[in-house]
Amino acid sequence: MIHWTERRKEIGTAWLFLLPSLIGMAIFMIIPIVSSMVLSFYKWDLISPMEFHGLGNYGNIVKDEMFLKSLLNTLYYAAGTIPLSMVLALVAALLLNHKLKGMSFFRTVYFLPVISSHVAIALVWRWIYNRDYGMINAILKWLHIPGPDWLGDPAWAMPAVILMSVWAMMGTQIVLFLAGLQGIPADMYESADLDGATGWQRFRYITFPFLSPTTFFILIITLIGAFQVFDQAFIMTEGGPDNATLTVVFYLYNHGFKYFDMGYASSVAWILFLLIMIVTLVQWYVTQRKVFYN
Repeated sequence: MIHWTERRKEIGTAWLFLLPSLIGMAIFMIIPIVSSMVLSFYKWDLISPMEFHGLGNYGNIVKDEMFLKSLLNTLYYAAGTIPLSMVLALVAALLLNHKLKGMSFFRTVYFLPVISSHVAIALVWRWIYNRDYGMINAILKWLHIPGPDWLGDPAWAMPAVILMSVWAMMGTQIVLFLAGLQGIPADMYESADLDGATGWQRFRYITFPFLSPTTFFILIITLIGAFQVFDQAFIMTEGGPDNATLTVVFYLYNHGFKYFDMGYASSVAWILFLLIMIVTLVQWYVTQRKVFYN
């Protein structure tokens, strides 16, 4: 009986410590999520009374050509940022994994964009991409190459956003790849050296298989982040030119905070959630079988 009383006191103390976090999670996560789901079935402009609309919001989204364009732009962005950032991050991590003097400095430099404000980064890159006095076009002019209007040309706007995003997101991926590389047993490489394995063989048969869990994790989080891209396009191009950088989240923002159609915006949010979930599950099913766990 005494043991059970002490056990109840321990459980009560644990719940007491968890209570602030649970209250915060309920206020800032659970209640907004449930509210947005309910709101997606209504029409509401924040002022007028809510009007039940059923599945009308979802039907209008499917028929809206602008939503389809924003979805294609988002897929374009994801297809550009995910493979490019992961390949460059892996190469950088392999170089930074060597125990040489000054490596800590370069690791810090690569990680700086991650802890910097995304708004500040976007503003700096907006200046770099400037057609008249930007740094990139100044270098191209010095090389006698005509520089494009990076953020004003529909053909170049999304590639410009992709390039900036790759630079900004590489830091996190490099740190994760470095953690994975340092977790590979050293005796595996020693055995490969005794067998006369080349550098490529060491990478193909040791490094890459042991890095597969890390690669899979990075792939998942990068994919989810790519589908939620907003601030880069908002600061650098405002979705233009000619809606070339209009993403799904930007589309959601426009309907929610420019047109004040909160029900429609909530519907877009839930469609985006379903798309991310479906793509993630498919990716999990396809790639999970190729992940090697030591």
